[in-house]
Amino acid sequence: MSPVSRARKKPQQPVTHSVTGLFKDILNDFSALGADPAPVDVELLASEVLGQFHDVPLEDGEESVACELIAFAQRKITPGAAALLAALKVVAEQDVERKAADDGLQVVLGRGIPAPDWAGALGRVTAGECWRTGDVYGDESSLLCVFAHDDQVHGLLALLDFTEGGRVRDLVVIEQPADVLAEMREQAEADPELVVLEAVDPAEAHRLIADGLAATDHLDEADVSEDYARFHAVALLWSRALPEPALVPEVAAWTEDERAAVVEQFVAASGEEADAARAIGSLLLEHGLRTDPANPLRVGPEKIARFLEGLLGEEFELDADHEDAVEPVVLAWVQWSAERAGLTETAVAALDEAVADYLSEYNDDGDDSPLERYFGDIGELAPSELADAFERRMFAVPSLTAEIDEEEVDLDPTDPDQRRALVISAADEDEEEQRLILRATVVDQLWDDEPVEAWQAAQRLQEGELERDEIFDQLIDALEGTLLDSETLEYDADAYVEALTEL
Repeated sequence: MSPVSRARKKPQQPVTHSVTGLFKDILNDFSALGADPAPVDVELLASEVLGQFHDVPLEDGEESVACELIAFAQRKITPGAAALLAALKVVAEQDVERKAADDGLQVVLGRGIPAPDWAGALGRVTAGECWRTGDVYGDESSLLCVFAHDDQVHGLLALLDFTEGGRVRDLVVIEQPADVLAEMREQAEADPELVVLEAVDPAEAHRLIADGLAATDHLDEADVSEDYARFHAVALLWSRALPEPALVPEVAAWTEDERAAVVEQFVAASGEEADAARAIGSLLLEHGLRTDPANPLRVGPEKIARFLEGLLGEEFELDADHEDAVEPVVLAWVQWSAERAGLTETAVAALDEAVADYLSEYNDDGDDSPLERYFGDIGELAPSELADAFERRMFAVPSLTAEIDEEEVDLDPTDPDQRRALVISAADEDEEEQRLILRATVVDQLWDDEPVEAWQAAQRLQEGELERDEIFDQLIDALEGTLLDSETLEYDADAYVEALTEL
């Protein structure tokens, strides 16, 4: 995607404690629009409101939250209610929602509230040129479509993922589309053998957006950006200004004979053991037919990465006898497919490098021993040193898992930044910031065994049968008591060592 700095900035969200409270806040937002807002600002506000309900699951026959909001607004005799209903009459995603908003608006207007002066300008957007940039393999593409409300120009930027059927993974509204297009040109000119830039027929752009949004919305748990829901409704609204796409013929299913013939062509060209090449080649073809049916033999680094993820996730059944052949056969498939696609030497070299990295991750079973996890930053240690060092580092960082954004993530303790993330994740929520920084400092000292007196003090306190938290409290107290500057947290190293020896 293009730089986030060019995207529409997201206003701070109000904190609400009930659906009614949320609805009241929404009406207040529309009341605050004033008498003469820009149509694009009204459309984006309505899209953001609808985006808050985008992922709310509905039972069969259950009314959408948007319809509940419309019913709530219809009961209010206020300009804010009229403004909201006038906006949703145009921007709401479903026909039933737009019809309900229109009916509700007529009710509010019938009670003496005037219609907003700007209501007739909503949705009157003119479509301009469309461009796409992406990798030469066809894994991903950024589609930029330019739209105008009179002389106010905006862009809609959609990130398309063709490793998953061309679904949309990100949406951004751009305030300066000309600047973004200039950047896209620069990227393509700087790396013409790996990046493509081309104009897109507006009707084809309409198809890509509509089909991509539908493919994403069909998924139960889609991996999308935070902005996807926020700009979803306005993307649908603006794309309706593009010409209607032509009907695309349905992709014909491959027969068993066609599949077998292609696999045998690969086996003959691969130079690998026939049974393994046939088995793994068949899985690669099936992966392409399922995720990229219009071009199943297309090859790209991300497409291969998804295939390897499927193997690790046991999505595909592979004979154990062929496991050792995965790497050479996949590399052979990459070479064979790249040659068929006519990729340049530069593109093939970059593809080989990326796939080799993915294969190294695939061959790494993730079951590193504790020693490997804790000593990846230093060379071999003598057996006499290893036991004490392992105990010291385990004491400093007992867990390698942190909760980040409500998700459990494995981190690398040999990386200082990730090690500190582990410290923050495990710390008490009420711990003061200065104490937390000092805690991270003590952890670093124990990890590096510098000063050695820190671990010696910890061992003595362990002999006194103190718990780890109690020991850390004393180590932090010793460090805090020797601070020279409470802002920079500079401390007297000699005084700190003396304090440690007294513990």
